[in-house]
Amino acid sequence: MANLETTYMGLKLRNPLIAGSCGLTDSITNIKTIADNGIGAIVIKSMFEEQIHIETEKYIKNGQGNVNTSTKTADNLIDKRIYDYDEAYSYIYDYAKNNTLEKYLSLISEAKKSVDVPIIASINCVSNYDWQSFAKRIQDAGADALELNIYILPSDFRRSGDENENVYFEIINEVKKFIKIPFAVKIGYYFSSLAQTVQKLSETGTKGLVLFNRPYNTDIDIEKISLSAGNIYSSDFEYNHTLRWISILSGKTSCDLSASTGVHSYETVIKMLLAGATTVQMASVFYKHGFIVVGDFLARMNDWMNRHHFNSISDFRGKLSKNNLENPAAIERVQFMKLYSGIE
Repeated sequence: MANLETTYMGLKLRNPLIAGSCGLTDSITNIKTIADNGIGAIVIKSMFEEQIHIETEKYIKNGQGNVNTSTKTADNLIDKRIYDYDEAYSYIYDYAKNNTLEKYLSLISEAKKSVDVPIIASINCVSNYDWQSFAKRIQDAGADALELNIYILPSDFRRSGDENENVYFEIINEVKKFIKIPFAVKIGYYFSSLAQTVQKLSETGTKGLVLFNRPYNTDIDIEKISLSAGNIYSSDFEYNHTLRWISILSGKTSCDLSASTGVHSYETVIKMLLAGATTVQMASVFYKHGFIVVGDFLARMNDWMNRHHFNSISDFRGKLSKNNLENPAAIERVQFMKLYSGIE
């Protein structure tokens, strides 16, 4: 029996498979089921910055929202519309925000009591909001680690690339002042110099980098002549971009690398590990095939390792990374030429 154990962000995992942040990791029932199927760790569904603002504003305007409205003091303030005064408005805003966050913190606490695999909290950031205080509360709730999912679409014509990228470092620098648990940073690939930026991010104190987050895509309905949502779930052919960058960055960073997006088979998991990933995150595959795929992946990984005489993950992790190549682009260019010109 092959040894599938690994270490990620200093946490001991029974295997490198991680349930990525998604709607399915938002309930204790699902968290238990995923753990029972053998997953190595679970990233709880992200708390979105926009979600906090929306719920808070909804509560202030209507006295409604996905928050606990049992506190009479706050209800009375709303009924009397006292929040027209700045001080009262600030009180109501903080109250509503805290109630929104409390639900998330309770999920973390319950998850820790329910399963014996590492629980990783996740916050989805688009600005340097006051995440530092929330990160501390996540730690106090019992999370084993934190994943900062930072996504800034560089679509503002008034902002430079440096301004956008500085937000990542501002968030990290603030959060790390307040927590002792390890944290990872999940990023996209909208950087002018991705390799250099990843290397710099890895030197901030983060214990892991997750490549890459997958934003919701936009589509157009030509009959309704309106915007519509693109594919919500990843497809099995989307892993190549992540695979390339895991391979390029393996051995070049000061932290662990976790591969994400397009992981729909055990073969893709093995490819990511061969490229140098420490762990591999999955989400869309659960929507399509259920949590049972975890056990299937693990069994097939074990068979593959036995066939190739690998006793542990460390025996083959990074074997196909580009860490020792002077110019990774050169080998990629050669492969391109072989494919399109028929060179043997």
